[in-house]
This record gives sequence, C-alpha cells and structure tokens, in this order.
Amino acid sequence: MFKNGLGSRAGYAVATLLVIAAGLLLRRFGYPFGLPFIIVNYGAAALWGGMVFLILSLLFAPRVRSLNLAVLAVVLSAAVELFRLYHTPWLDAFRLTLTGALLIGRIFSIWNIVSYTLGIAVACFIDAKLSQAAR
Repeated sequence: MFKNGLGSRAGYAVATLLVIAAGLLLRRFGYPFGLPFIIVNYGAAALWGGMVFLILSLLFAPRVRSLNLAVLAVVLSAAVELFRLYHTPWLDAFRLTLTGALLIGRIFSIWNIVSYTLGIAVACFIDAKLSQAAR
C-alpha cells in the first residue's frame, strides 16, 4: 500500500509528543472552555489511539507499512480497553491514580474502541498524505 510518511524517527517522536500534549490539554481544559462531553472524552480517546499508531510507527517504521501498523494499533487499543474488564485490588488502585487513568483507563466502553479506531485512521491517513507529498 504505502510506506510511512513522517519519514524519520524524529518526525514520529515529535508527532507523538504533540498528540500527547493535545490529549492532555483537551482533558484538562476541555470542560472549562465549555466543550461538550463527547468532544472531551471521545476526542481524547481518538488522540490516544493516534498516539498508539505513532508510537508503533516510531518503533517499526519504515520496516512495516502504515496500514499494517494501523491494524496493530487497533488490536492493541482494543486489548487495552478490554483489559478494563479485568479487576484486581492492586489494578483497581492503580486505575484510580492519574497515571493509571491515562494509561489504562478506568471503565470499559465500546465507544472508546470506536474513538481509538477513528484516531488511528486519521493518523494513518495523515501519514499516507505526508508520504505522498514527500514523493
């Protein structure tokens, strides 16, 4: 299909940091700026999915095609979401921390998987467009 478009590990690293910053800013300031729940919650989830794609691209590009990385990102994101159905006292305690909430979340939602997939698709699309522009 297509090779990766951000072109370098530095490009993927910068993009990853920008997406993380955008997600954190959305979570922190979305409600104070009057953004609705659907934008704050699912927008942050979409950014989280895009981040997973970018981290995989950082690790495996250009050896693995973007489309394959996108599929892997969807599988990993869905696995993390499904992991929320598993409960132990220590894991639930970790989920109550800020780090735990950001990394693995607290409550299972099928809509998060949809949001992750959308974010991954957008990140993959942008990667493809940048790849075309670089040629």
